[in-house]
Amino acid sequence: MRYGTISGSEKRVSRIVYGTANARMRKGEEVFALLDEVWAQGINAFDTARVYGKAEEVLGRWMEARGCRSEVFLITKGGHPALFSRLGERAIRRDLKRSLEALRTDSIDLYLLHRDDPRRPVGEIVELLNALHAEGKVGAFGGSNWTAERIESANEYAYRRGLIPFSASGPAYGLAVMQRDPWGNGAVSISGKKNAPSRTWYAQSGCAVFAYSALGHGLFSDGVKSERDLSDWGRRAFGGEENFSRLARCRELAKEKGASAAQIALAYLLSGPMNAFAVATSLSHIADLAAASELTLTKEERDFLSDHEDD
Repeated sequence: MRYGTISGSEKRVSRIVYGTANARMRKGEEVFALLDEVWAQGINAFDTARVYGKAEEVLGRWMEARGCRSEVFLITKGGHPALFSRLGERAIRRDLKRSLEALRTDSIDLYLLHRDDPRRPVGEIVELLNALHAEGKVGAFGGSNWTAERIESANEYAYRRGLIPFSASGPAYGLAVMQRDPWGNGAVSISGKKNAPSRTWYAQSGCAVFAYSALGHGLFSDGVKSERDLSDWGRRAFGGEENFSRLARCRELAKEKGASAAQIALAYLLSGPMNAFAVATSLSHIADLAAASELTLTKEERDFLSDHEDD
């Protein structure tokens, strides 16, 4: 397993992050054996959220039972809107308090605000996150499904006032290009040619990218031959000719390298110029996914896979 670092934290961070937004953890199942396998593969970073059902509670019980909290790089998210914006101080503090209780910890290594509300002044959000950091409740912080432009504005505000900036972002990103927002409530993708400026900003700024939907919601699985083999969610987000062309090229390169298509897709994400980490929620093939962190693709190979989307 390869590791990286992010600004605002002294911990090393596995390049593959285990995402807890799976059905078993959401329902509160005691999946300690699964989490033990993840840990055994060298994955020390775990991504969860207040809105992932009972996933925080399961992860908290596992960390307590194994006594490994100090070694875990813990990511959780709050401020997700239900029917209205929830980025005010009261809502964020309430979400964070509940997350800390569920996770059985005093602080979060990386705290992400799950959705943005561009109507809210970014300065007041930066001020609040800095206050939570000063209170010792969060280490690094950032936004999930925030645009690069909005994060850049937040960081400019922080720099002008000597405050801590956003260290990380959680967009959809990977070899598969999100064709449409599957939820219809503010998913932000940085894949595809049209989002090249955002990727350039991340590469130049060093703001870490914790990419969800890194495997196109099952697109790169061995058994996928057509859209019929994808879930409803997968078809909405990642169906279409462009992504199946990428899948074909991915399988071609995988055959040359003696790897799986999923490994090549993750290697594509991790071999680029951004400080990127891949969030994977698989309930199986953990060892295969973890091994992808050891693969490195050349720029020529990445260009082949993506049809030169950064040109």
